[in-house]
Amino acid sequence: MDTEEKLKEMQQYVIEGDYGKAISEVTELLKQSPDNTDALYIKAVSERYLKNYDAALTSLEKLKSLDPENGRAWQEQGHVMRSIQQNNAAIRAYSFAVQYNPALLASHQYLHDLLLDAKRQNQANLIAEKMAYLNGLPKALIAVTDLLAQGKIFKAEDICRRFLEKNPHHPEAMRLLADIGMRLGALDDTEFLLESAVDLYPNNTRIRVDYIQALRKRQKFYKAREQALHLYKMQPENLQFKSIFAIESMQTGDFDIAISEFNEILKNAPDDCITLTSLGHAYKTQGQQSNAIQCYQKAIKKVPQHGEAFYSLANLKVYEFSEDEIQIMQKQEQDTDLSLMQRVYLDFALGKAFEDLKDFDQAFHYYKKGNSLKKVQNHYDPDIITGDFKAQIEACNEELFSKFADCGFPAPDPIFIVGLPRAGSTLLEQILSSHSQIDGTLELPNILSLSQRLRRLGREEKHSEYPFILNELSPEFLRELGEEYILDTQIHRANAPFFIDKMPNNFRHLGLIKLILPNAKVIDARRNPMDCCFSGYKQLFAEGQEFSYSLSDIGRYYCDYIMLMEHWEKVLDGQHIRVTNEDVIEDLESQVRRMLDFLELPFEENCLRFHETERSIRTPSSEQVRQPIQSSGFGRWRPFEKYLTPLKEVLGQESLDKSVGA
Repeated sequence: MDTEEKLKEMQQYVIEGDYGKAISEVTELLKQSPDNTDALYIKAVSERYLKNYDAALTSLEKLKSLDPENGRAWQEQGHVMRSIQQNNAAIRAYSFAVQYNPALLASHQYLHDLLLDAKRQNQANLIAEKMAYLNGLPKALIAVTDLLAQGKIFKAEDICRRFLEKNPHHPEAMRLLADIGMRLGALDDTEFLLESAVDLYPNNTRIRVDYIQALRKRQKFYKAREQALHLYKMQPENLQFKSIFAIESMQTGDFDIAISEFNEILKNAPDDCITLTSLGHAYKTQGQQSNAIQCYQKAIKKVPQHGEAFYSLANLKVYEFSEDEIQIMQKQEQDTDLSLMQRVYLDFALGKAFEDLKDFDQAFHYYKKGNSLKKVQNHYDPDIITGDFKAQIEACNEELFSKFADCGFPAPDPIFIVGLPRAGSTLLEQILSSHSQIDGTLELPNILSLSQRLRRLGREEKHSEYPFILNELSPEFLRELGEEYILDTQIHRANAPFFIDKMPNNFRHLGLIKLILPNAKVIDARRNPMDCCFSGYKQLFAEGQEFSYSLSDIGRYYCDYIMLMEHWEKVLDGQHIRVTNEDVIEDLESQVRRMLDFLELPFEENCLRFHETERSIRTPSSEQVRQPIQSSGFGRWRPFEKYLTPLKEVLGQESLDKSVGA
């Protein structure tokens, strides 16, 4: 009997009221799989029914340490606290339960009743509104919401699609399917679905908020701002809508408006740590470091549990925490009621704090804790990635490029800077965007979106899967895709004839890029593999880069990257250039001239004074590239060497030798 079947058997014992048998069986299972969260949940429920409340709480604490945002675990804690008449603790637990899983009707009901008993009428009224909304939903959609909270996306998608077949314009079903599409990376389908839903239900603010988020995800910032302005005008006094408008204004570069709106919100809600943190982000992106620091520090003072503000200080890279701040972080990090992400933020910030103090043992302790928690969320499978890379090598061969040699859209505008995160790509972008003929933009999602579209086309039509489908596309279609890329990215450009797309993971799709944009230039940003990989391990990325939360995973990803880049060098001979971070730092002018020669552009002194170039920078390296060139990043992994054996073993000497060779 496999684990899944054993768990179902134990669940049946609970349903039948045989709690002792359930505990006995689940205890045996936990001896082999001590971190099985489903088993811990069954154990906690059974212990509560037997009134072994301390044992139930012990099981729940272990469960929440593994999965802090498990809504059912928080609901169960609420049940225990209510049973022992600790009503304030029950309110707190049920509040977390409905936050992490909005489908938990029992938690809503108990929370509502406890709030009424505590004479907290306004909060009870808000919960009553949510209950009324939930009770008005078809059971199928409540099930979809529950499955999404549990991370069971494909099962949720199946139920949602079957419901929509019978109810094609149900607003909540459209919204939920769009949420599923967003999680699966089907961003163009998500945008179309939400655009249709907004047209059908123009006064449904939940749908419009989701539509704005989808547009932002696709980096259609001006369109997102238009929708945010529409929402703002619908309810000018709504602080949430005012905040959304401020955020979208920041995305379009309207920082004065964003800062003004954030400050207006703070007049009405001076203790709102989220708005203070957002205001700090606006200042940081503009390069107003001192103002950003003040905002983050105010947020911490208002709400010490707000880990994001601590991490935002750490992510400036140049900020050093005081002893008092470190003690506050350590105290908050021990709070088991913190959400997973707040704890992750604190762990990464503490890692940076102790690294600055040269307490490398403590620093690695916290980096490892943060990475381990983050890895629980993503279910990353390195075998799938290796398979994807090998498929690129097999599909994108010399015959393919020979077949489509004169196809694609001929625009020479794009300069793709590719590589791994933390390899120095932001520095290269800052240098090159200081040239009068080159616009710096963002890490544009357009190529990744095109690859996703081709993946779906391969699944839905009589085509091979991506990337093998590339061999089956028509020259006309390839040209259309290239032209579409140029048109869609125009909004991010100024007036220069060339522009940079700095999405690092575009290296996985160089075959697609060169087929649709044959005259595009590609720069491969490299860095010493140990520095690059360990820097990635220490970095908490906003999204994506799931390989970075394990030393062995990040090492394997680096090796796969080297393997794929060697293939591109072979089949795309002379069409891209490799630039290493160490060479740029040791001899800036020579490398600048080398890159500009490759781009067929004249040398300009401004590229050597890149740190003086004023532009918005959204990546973690923003403060570093606003300073003159420095070598402080060399060998940052060495003090942690005794902990990095898993990384070194995966990289191996061959990869270490290949990675930075010219």
